[in-house]
Amino acid sequence: MSSVTAAEVLVDSLHDWGVNTVFGIPGDGINGIMEALRTRQDKIRFVQVRHEEAAAFMACAYAKYTGKLGVCLATSGPGGIHLLNGLYDAKMDCQPVLAVTGMHYHDLIGTLAQQDVELDKLFEDVTVFNQRVMGVTHVENLVDLACRTAISYRGVAHITFPTDLQDQELSRKQASKRNLPHHTSDVCAQGARLPSVEDLRRAADVLNAGKRVAILAGQGALRAGEQLEAVAERLGAPIVKALLGKAAVPDDSPYTTGGIGLLGTKPSQTALEECDTLLIVGSSFPYIEFMPKPGKARGIQIDIDPRRIGLRYPVEIGLVGDCRRALDELLPLLQRQDDREFLGKAQKRMAEWQANLRKQEGRSDLPMKPQMVAAELGRRLAATAIISCDSGTNTTWWARHIPAKRGQMYSCSGNLASMAAGLPYTIAAQIAYPERQCVAFVGDGGFSMLMAEFATAVKYHLPIKVVVLKNNTLGQIKWEQMVFLGNPEYGCELQPIDFAAFARACGGHGFTIDDPATCGDILDEALAMREPTLIEAVVDPYEPPMPPSVTIEQAAHFASSLAKGEPNRKKIALTVAEDKIREMV
Repeated sequence: MSSVTAAEVLVDSLHDWGVNTVFGIPGDGINGIMEALRTRQDKIRFVQVRHEEAAAFMACAYAKYTGKLGVCLATSGPGGIHLLNGLYDAKMDCQPVLAVTGMHYHDLIGTLAQQDVELDKLFEDVTVFNQRVMGVTHVENLVDLACRTAISYRGVAHITFPTDLQDQELSRKQASKRNLPHHTSDVCAQGARLPSVEDLRRAADVLNAGKRVAILAGQGALRAGEQLEAVAERLGAPIVKALLGKAAVPDDSPYTTGGIGLLGTKPSQTALEECDTLLIVGSSFPYIEFMPKPGKARGIQIDIDPRRIGLRYPVEIGLVGDCRRALDELLPLLQRQDDREFLGKAQKRMAEWQANLRKQEGRSDLPMKPQMVAAELGRRLAATAIISCDSGTNTTWWARHIPAKRGQMYSCSGNLASMAAGLPYTIAAQIAYPERQCVAFVGDGGFSMLMAEFATAVKYHLPIKVVVLKNNTLGQIKWEQMVFLGNPEYGCELQPIDFAAFARACGGHGFTIDDPATCGDILDEALAMREPTLIEAVVDPYEPPMPPSVTIEQAAHFASSLAKGEPNRKKIALTVAEDKIREMV
């Protein structure tokens, strides 16, 4: 029987855990691992990216969209350091990801050698499991525990592997007497993930006593849409969706009032302000100011993670378990709320809100409005499309103007809210689901950070579609400077890039839209392409992502920013005034 190296043990162990895709970049700190991947191409696909940050984003997105372990690989020193942003995305959105990094020669660590970065120390904060390989007989044990921990605790695991140890051949003579061969396994056990019967009964009593119940659904409720709607029907409760819960129920559901927060809807905000009982399902929505004031509403929370119970709102009862299964158990205990006034008012407000959105989306003036582009795209998306967003003003248009349909998937960098995630997310989605339509909806600021990954899509013949809203500014930051602080924008203008030409230079297709009259036709042509395609949409840089309700303080800050010398104050003031007039017409 031929001997195997430590790196081969690593790759074989990953395969045993069901891993079939690894995202990364080669480097001399992982040459042994790369050789093991080369000789096992029939088992695990290596996807070469252009930046390690993108590899980590892809691993996170792969985990989000499949529910499986995402894996990324980087060399020693700077390669491993580059992973960190994407790994924090996985940590903060509770996704199971394994990062494997190279390390310097084991007997030169800490001697000021080249790329001598102790990555296990660096990764301490981002991980739930973090270990350094100490020898060939250590590898199998570490991989089993790393994968099991990442999956079980829904977090980031990290193994860093000194480069010389990767080529060591396995010999049981090297093992300690206690390290018996194959004493670990690739079994990942899961409990029932059900709340206690007593807690379910108490929660039902609170919900049955409520007269104005609202449901806040987040990422944890994504696979519980049917149950959410059943509970909403029983209790006469509107469903408010946190950003990562956008696809929990479709936006045409009669129960939902859409999103919440700065990117959300006014009906959602009103529902939370007026409810007397709040059921939180799989959400740690971070903007506490949009929640009911403590003591104003009774609270019940369902979450798989007991640490998150009562994290954002002082709930009376926490139901620890899988959201879908917990709602299945809770539903028979709930009484039908015969008074449908609270839900009826929410539905009426939502109809009015949607009518106003249609006005915004139907505008044909120039420069193009981003709302119009988002809506035109939304009408053309396949029933099973996977739509990934970036962080910026594009997130507002994605959240409000691209309606989630049943069967579609949506995600973005949620709690980290990192720019640049949209394109890597879409590549990962297309790799996971080759037959589905995968679309990135991004801004020019975020896209340009990792735009080289479009070449990755071309290399692997991934038919992704990328819609870039081009306004030549860091729009979200600009509006935050003005509305939150009352200062003129500064440092936000971007040097324009011809993104369509860039896409063609990479070997893909590039389109430009700058006229509402041609937007739909160009989108039709672009979406029909079977190769990587980018659509550059030139939009109005002065169109503000208005919050659902403007506070007096925000209005005062906005006025102050104009008075202090905002360089585009006339155009901005005119655009805002026009938007408000159109709302009233």
